[in-house]
Amino acid sequence: MSPSLVPELEVTDTPASLTFYTQVLGFSVVYDRPEEGFAYLRLGSAELMLDQYSLGRTFDTSDAPMTRPFGRGINLQIRVADIAPMLANLAARNYPLHLPVEDRWYRKDNLETGNRQFIVADPDGYLLRFYQDLGERSVQA
Repeated sequence: MSPSLVPELEVTDTPASLTFYTQVLGFSVVYDRPEEGFAYLRLGSAELMLDQYSLGRTFDTSDAPMTRPFGRGINLQIRVADIAPMLANLAARNYPLHLPVEDRWYRKDNLETGNRQFIVADPDGYLLRFYQDLGERSVQA
């Protein structure tokens, strides 16, 4: 069954973005159309699309200039089994984190759900929040 929501990120340089997403973060290319600057990616059960601005279909509106960082006001949360391999790849390339690793507990009714998470900006400034599940616990006073 395909996901109900797959974000498509407009990027400035698909090959550079593909290098970041596949070699640094571990996504795989499900399929692509290089002539359009398009790629459909998957990491575990998370899927997203990349589309190079001005090569394929462009959803540009003249009142919204294409300036970095793209996607202001949003971060994409992506669950992974373990964030450590990504962090190692980012550190090996001296790639900065937007938000350092943290363990964060979020209240959900009478429970808290835990995330070990960090945020990194892709080459165009899209914010990606990767997390591994820490389970649930009773609400802490």
